[in-house]
Amino acid sequence: MNKVQLWTKDFFIVSTANFFLYFTFYLLMVATTVFATEKFHATPSEAGLASGIFVVGTLIARLFSGRSIDQIGWKKMLYIGFIFFLITTCLYFVVHNLSFLLVNRFLNGAALGIASTATGTIVAKIIPNERRGEGTGYYALSVVLAAAVGPFLGMVLTNHTGIMMNFVLCIILLAFSFIAIFFLKVPAMSFKNTQPVQGKGNGFSLFQFFEKKAIPIGIIAFVVAFGYSSILTFITTYTQEINLVDIGSFFFVVYAAFSIASRPFTGRLFDIKGENWVMYPSFLLFAIGLYILSQAQHGFALLLAGGLVGVGYGTFSASAQAISIKVSPKDRIGLATSTYFIFLDAGIGFGPFLLGLFVPTIGYRGIYMIMSFVLLACFILYYFLHGRGKNKRKLSLKDIQHT
Repeated sequence: MNKVQLWTKDFFIVSTANFFLYFTFYLLMVATTVFATEKFHATPSEAGLASGIFVVGTLIARLFSGRSIDQIGWKKMLYIGFIFFLITTCLYFVVHNLSFLLVNRFLNGAALGIASTATGTIVAKIIPNERRGEGTGYYALSVVLAAAVGPFLGMVLTNHTGIMMNFVLCIILLAFSFIAIFFLKVPAMSFKNTQPVQGKGNGFSLFQFFEKKAIPIGIIAFVVAFGYSSILTFITTYTQEINLVDIGSFFFVVYAAFSIASRPFTGRLFDIKGENWVMYPSFLLFAIGLYILSQAQHGFALLLAGGLVGVGYGTFSASAQAISIKVSPKDRIGLATSTYFIFLDAGIGFGPFLLGLFVPTIGYRGIYMIMSFVLLACFILYYFLHGRGKNKRKLSLKDIQHT
């Protein structure tokens, strides 16, 4: 039997567009702190706020874009998000004070929330149902690669060409992506019987903003992303503390390499054996990686931790997104995608602030040690929220079939 085609023109375009969206996000996360400090003499806490307020904007935008994407239209939402993202990225050139920077960072994050909700929803429709796990895994590589290339290139440009070149590069790449999405063909959707919210009546309901069936896996995503935020936020200062700065700059390169290498295997295992076969190992590998990171004394241990985190977190993020789509009604894919990323972004966004409160007392090693045990606890959390009921309801392809 012939294998259903995955790597179509549309799949490639939407994955590439998503890569440049997140490339800009991660690159500017690195550049913004330096920008705020050098240009506006911001304190470390103010510079951190300038960087982190982006995620707040993303979260709020996801709440509303996930609810309204089916009514506005998937491709139209993508256009809106990209135009908004381009405009707010251009505004970095005219920022003249810290308050302006904070407002623009918030709006820039909101634009990413709109655009990435659209790309995630569109790709869920493009991926063949028979290759759901594999396809979602490859699509998620766009974020994995962005998380490795963005910060690395941001540091290089900042150190050798100045802050402004970061903004120039982002604008060029976003403009290229915006042109490319004009050639994207989005499958037509028909929701004749779809209600905008679950339940009857026009009163306020949380399910106007969240897909109920995607919330359990979203809760797990929040916890796992909370653990990952400890790496995103503290890895630079941690490697300075343990005198491994030079080798530490390659942490995310190794992370990306291992995540990419494992993706074909884990994606197919998801489709053939089911999600439990990949989710439990992902928790274990991530936990081991965090533990090794907490004990690192030499460069090899640091890079080994990067590889294990790459396989563990990379596998989880792709598989959890696929699960959120798989368990949700086909007429609420947009809301399910938004729900998943709201929880994921919340973990990454609020983790640094909460974990930072404990750094003075237990140090970075203590933070990574505790996070390794939190990831092990995800075994139990996942089992009760999703894992044990996975085989009780076998989802047929009709449940998520193209209309």
